[in-house]
Amino acid sequence: MNRLELFLQRLIQTPAVLVGVAAVRGSVPREVGAWMAVFAQTEPQTLGTVGGGQLEFDAVRHARSLMQKGAASGLTLRRYALGPTLGQCCGGDVQLSFEPVSAADIAPLRQRLQPVHQPVALFGGGHVGQALVRVLAELPFTLRWIDSRGEVFPRDVPAHVVCEHSDPVQGAVPMLPAGVRVLVMSFSHAEDLDVVAACLLRQRQQADLPFVGLIGSRTKWASFRQRLLARGFTEEELAQVSCPIGVPGILGKQPEVIAVAVAAQLLQTLTPR
Repeated sequence: MNRLELFLQRLIQTPAVLVGVAAVRGSVPREVGAWMAVFAQTEPQTLGTVGGGQLEFDAVRHARSLMQKGAASGLTLRRYALGPTLGQCCGGDVQLSFEPVSAADIAPLRQRLQPVHQPVALFGGGHVGQALVRVLAELPFTLRWIDSRGEVFPRDVPAHVVCEHSDPVQGAVPMLPAGVRVLVMSFSHAEDLDVVAACLLRQRQQADLPFVGLIGSRTKWASFRQRLLARGFTEEELAQVSCPIGVPGILGKQPEVIAVAVAAQLLQTLTPR
C-alpha cells in the first residue's frame, strides 16, 4: 500500500492535521507539495515528511497543539526562517500549511494528493527487471512491465504496475503511450535488439520517447550498433539509446545495485537541464 492510501486508511479511524509545504525560498529540505500527516492517535503518529530535523519537530508540535485546541477545520499558514528561527544551515524560508482533516475529507484528499507519475515501459521480467520494479514502487513512475514469457511475472506487484505478455515482445512498442521512458533488459539479446530497433523506428516516425535505455556492456552495445547500422539506422538515431544503462560510477553488478543505478538515471530525466 502506498503512502497516500495508508494515510487515507488511517484517517478513517482517527483525525489528523495535514502539514504541507506551501511555499519555499532559497535552500530548503523539501519541495512545494511535500506533505506529512500528524495523527491524533494510532502508531506511528506521523506519516510522510516535510523535511525532517528541527523544522519537522516544530511542525509536529504545532499540529498537535491545533488538535489539542480542537481546531475543527480551516487551513492556516506558518512561516519558518530555517537559519534564524530553527538554527538549520539550509538558510532558506519555508511556509507550511496546517489543515485539520477527517474521514469526511478522504475523497477530495485522494484527488488532491495523488502524485503525478511518469510512464515507464520495462521490457524484461528477469532478476534485474524484478529488482527494478521493487525500487520504482515508491518513485513517481507508473510501470508497464512487458515480457514474451507470461509466466515470469510475480503474482503480486506494486501499485502502478501493469504486467503485459507480448509475443513478439517488440510488438508492444507501437502501442506505448507518448512520453514513455523505455528500459530494455529482456532474457535474450535477440529480443533486446528487436525492441531497440522498434523504439528507434518509432522515434524516426513520432519522436515521442524521451528515454531509451538498454542493459549491457560497452561490448554488447558495439555489437548492437553494427547490427542496427546494418538495418539502416543512422549514428544520430543510435545516439538516442543509453547503453550501458544506469548512472555511471556504480560498479556493482548485483540486480539490486543495477536497479538503483537505473532508477537514479530515470530520475535525472525528470529534472530540467
